[in-house]
Amino acid sequence: MVSRSYSNLLDLMSGDSPTLGRGGKKISRVATVAGVLSELDDETSNSVTSDAPSSIAQDRMIIVGNQLPLRAHRSSDGSGEWCFSWDEDSLLLQLKDGLGEDVEVLYVGCLREQIDPIEQDDVAQTLLETFKCVPAFIPPELFSKFYHGFCKQQLWPLFHYMLPLSPDLGGRFDRSLWQAYVSVNKIFADKVMEVINPDEDFVWVHDYHLMVLPTFLRKRFNRVKLGFFLHSPFPSSEIYRTLPVRDELLRALLNSDLIGFHTFDYARHFLSCCSRMLGLSYQSKRGYIGLEYYGRTVSIKILPVGIHIGQLGSVLNLPETDSRVAELRDQFRGRTVLLGVDDMDIFKGISLKLLAMEQLLTQHPDKRGKVVLVQIANPARGRGKDVQEVQSETYETVRRINETFGRPGYDPVVLIETPLQFYERIAYYVIAECCLVTAVRDGMNLIPYEYIICRQGNEKLDETLGLNPATPKKSMLVVSEFIGCSPSLSGAIRVNPWNIDAVAEAMESALVVLEPEKQLRHEKHYRYVSTHDVAYWAHSFLQDLERACRDHVRRRCWGIGFGLGFRVIALDPSFRKLSVEHIVSAYKRTKNRAILLDCDGTMMLQSSISTIPNTEAIGILNNLCGDPKNVVFVVSGKDKNTLTEWFSSCDKLGIAAEHGYFLRLTHDTEWETCLPVTDFDWKEIAEPVMKLYTETTDGSAIETKESALVWNYQYADPDFGSCQAKELLDHLESVLANEPVSVKSGQHIVEVKPQGVNKGLVADRLLVTMRQKGMLPDFVLCIGDDRSDEDMFEVIMRAKGLPSLSPVAEVFACTVGRKPSKAKYYLEDTTDILRMLQGLVTASEQAAARNASQVASTRVIIDRE
Repeated sequence: MVSRSYSNLLDLMSGDSPTLGRGGKKISRVATVAGVLSELDDETSNSVTSDAPSSIAQDRMIIVGNQLPLRAHRSSDGSGEWCFSWDEDSLLLQLKDGLGEDVEVLYVGCLREQIDPIEQDDVAQTLLETFKCVPAFIPPELFSKFYHGFCKQQLWPLFHYMLPLSPDLGGRFDRSLWQAYVSVNKIFADKVMEVINPDEDFVWVHDYHLMVLPTFLRKRFNRVKLGFFLHSPFPSSEIYRTLPVRDELLRALLNSDLIGFHTFDYARHFLSCCSRMLGLSYQSKRGYIGLEYYGRTVSIKILPVGIHIGQLGSVLNLPETDSRVAELRDQFRGRTVLLGVDDMDIFKGISLKLLAMEQLLTQHPDKRGKVVLVQIANPARGRGKDVQEVQSETYETVRRINETFGRPGYDPVVLIETPLQFYERIAYYVIAECCLVTAVRDGMNLIPYEYIICRQGNEKLDETLGLNPATPKKSMLVVSEFIGCSPSLSGAIRVNPWNIDAVAEAMESALVVLEPEKQLRHEKHYRYVSTHDVAYWAHSFLQDLERACRDHVRRRCWGIGFGLGFRVIALDPSFRKLSVEHIVSAYKRTKNRAILLDCDGTMMLQSSISTIPNTEAIGILNNLCGDPKNVVFVVSGKDKNTLTEWFSSCDKLGIAAEHGYFLRLTHDTEWETCLPVTDFDWKEIAEPVMKLYTETTDGSAIETKESALVWNYQYADPDFGSCQAKELLDHLESVLANEPVSVKSGQHIVEVKPQGVNKGLVADRLLVTMRQKGMLPDFVLCIGDDRSDEDMFEVIMRAKGLPSLSPVAEVFACTVGRKPSKAKYYLEDTTDILRMLQGLVTASEQAAARNASQVASTRVIIDRE
């Protein structure tokens, strides 16, 4: 069966009843939004599951970007009709080569040109039928707020490390621009929903313009196969945390299955933000980085994008390219050409490059008349005062350099602002001895890659330049260390663009490097760039996306939260919420009950300022202990003195302290140990090591117990604390290798304790004790919230079917919160747990009342007799 949204589009195309064919004659005009949607708009669906599977089995990729990979212009024949063609320079079009011929590709995005509402129906129909493109028509005013407002004035500067310290620097946060951003993302989501087959299609969303789109798609289709790639830098947490909607964007991205970044630095910053702002930790398993988010694993992909080798090769073969190369050869004969190709914006560092050129000519007079810097300045993608300032500074610097060092027939700097044809830019690459990229911050920058391929050339260009085709090619690169392609270009001269002297020195070094060295560097770069092209990048991303979505079918999924706080819970099918009615029913049917309860995070909130159980919890425990059919134990990692004080009013309560090392059956019995450990000399080795890490880690502390030592870093810096914890774990494992202890890490702790000590001992001991007393347990309830409680769950689940339990025993292993666990049940939080336990108390009270009534009735009968 075809999904509803998919068949709706087919209906619109055909004008008839739903069919599976993709041919059609009519689709409705895209819905546009005149106003602005609130980010809390919850729509009408909080969908729990995807639509029914489709019968169409062909793999299909829906690629979503801000702009469709199309060029548009009005017909020149006087009809005024729109004419469309593929934009061969678009990355979204080029990546098709890596997806395979068997993958159908559909595009969703905006057109660069404004289409009159009257024409939108016909244009949408033409684009879908001819190009498999679905246009999102955004009202001009809304688009301006979205793109030139929120994207370019707030996200773009911030992601490039520019804080809005004044109204002139990026602009203050404007809630109306944010709402426009959310609204446009919602329009894009609606367009994707019109064409998606959610059980089969993959969706690949591109760049910072559409960062909240994953939430809208995940909300409608919980199992959508969704990837996101960020083509800009991701700033450090110190920068990103200044954004007022920081949590909303992070949570939206985490609704993807796979999130891609160009470099490890960008991914590291994202992971750090998730850790510091959302409390999420990540793990690396078999080379893959993953974030656990409400039972889903969000994978992280690190791979820089490549270029389209075939396109460059075809342009290099054009006669126009060869002619232009010949012209430039003659124009710059006898001179060495340094080349810069940049957008005219504040982050590309054009002025810094010019200042370095000025410094080079000042410090090396012999280079005057021999070296030319050709700077191709592409129009800026944004607009505003900062762009005008960059232009003014560039013009002034070029004028000054040419006036100071120029002579008739020689200008040291050639500034090209007029738009160039692609083949013309290629020609400049071919004749340039060195390419300079001095951006102060750039997500990737593919200029060096293009330069390397063009310097490889071909036989025709070799003939034009008078080169021997058998001679190894050569090239030199000077690149900023702040651009995404820098790590992959190990043979380039890396520079700090802010250091003018260092850049000038690097330019001079590039000019004097020996020919064999230039050849070796070029060969190394060419080998990498030619094998890591855009097709390789796209294929690798699709492979990882398929792997990340592999478990979708077998997971139970449901959505929670409103607006941009929406997320999907994905858990094992056998894992379900513990029904109060179900457990109370089992409780009433049974006579020998074992109840094991964790303390912190279960009976009391870990985040609570109060560190003692409240009166409600104490009252519930006393009432449960008052039922003669129950044996109740509280199991905690706390020391025995603390627990004795907390539960002093619970006479019949069993208590296990320090994760089961100490145990007391009732208030009147003595504490005993579960394991005969007499040697604690290892503490003299472990404690000095922990003190060393405590002194160097602000916010950490040592908790000393009779049986264990715990290093707690809950209040330390998350990244530094985690790093120190790993070091401490390795250090302790090394120095305690021959001691009878185990060293384990937990949530914000590193603990050293005797081998064999765990909460599972308490569960084992309780079941054995009850059996010895003739109380074969037919009801077992165990509740805990963290990793240490998993040992209890394992013991009671393993006991099913063994002599330690009744053959008809009801076993309830329950964790707190929806997360992977050995338990089969969960409850949301401490409030849910206390409510459930109160239900058991009520059942006990009702049973006691019935028994009392029956006893009273029996006495009355006896008295009468």
